[in-house]
Amino acid sequence: MGKLFAIVNQKGGVGKTTTAVNLSAALHELGLRTLLCDFDPQANATSGLGIEKRQIKRSVYDVILNGVDIRDAIVHTKFGDVLPSSSDLAGAAVELIGADRREYVLKDALAQVKADYDVIFIDCPPSLEMLTLNGLCAAEAILVPVQCEYFALEGLSDLMATLRMVKRRMNPRLELFGVVLTMFDGRTNFSNQVAEEVRRHFPGKVFANVIPRNVRLAEAPSHGIPVMTYDKYSRGAKAYKELAEEFKNKL
Repeated sequence: MGKLFAIVNQKGGVGKTTTAVNLSAALHELGLRTLLCDFDPQANATSGLGIEKRQIKRSVYDVILNGVDIRDAIVHTKFGDVLPSSSDLAGAAVELIGADRREYVLKDALAQVKADYDVIFIDCPPSLEMLTLNGLCAAEAILVPVQCEYFALEGLSDLMATLRMVKRRMNPRLELFGVVLTMFDGRTNFSNQVAEEVRRHFPGKVFANVIPRNVRLAEAPSHGIPVMTYDKYSRGAKAYKELAEEFKNKL
């Protein structure tokens, strides 16, 4: 039976989708059965794994709002399975307002295929609203990418407050699985200071393997492939492979 993880941070530009794509692909390389659910209307995780957005016939939007069977929407790629997103998802929060169990529509959908996978990742949008709430209600644990930059901890208190609220009222099994440090530059004292500050705030929860600033990580999405395929010798590829090993050992 697979374990569901929501990858979440309401701040944009922290490496959330980069982590979703590359960690999912790296775990697939390690032999795990993976599903990446792209729950962000921007659909960057979808295109990041080589799926052409304009050719998608069925997306997660159709699954949660149009009654499409989730198995008919999942796309099989050589990097693992993907439940693609589309721009239609942008209006889903409004459309769900009057729905029964509106916070659990994603959970109900993913429950149908949970047994088919070892790990399911939900790439949540960079906000704390209905879509992210669905991700948190569906997940058993959250993974939080945090960039090693000036405002690293800004907003994390709001995220943790939301996590506690969801755990108390809607999803008592939800836990913080781990924090991934991204955009790390070991040449600067500042990156090291931020990393230490994050470790103080989340004792025992920060992964030892950090993700460096790396141009290959930025380039890979435009080619629709994970960084391990784009340049397997790059620092970014090495970092995500090592993170995947650490993640797998922690499961």
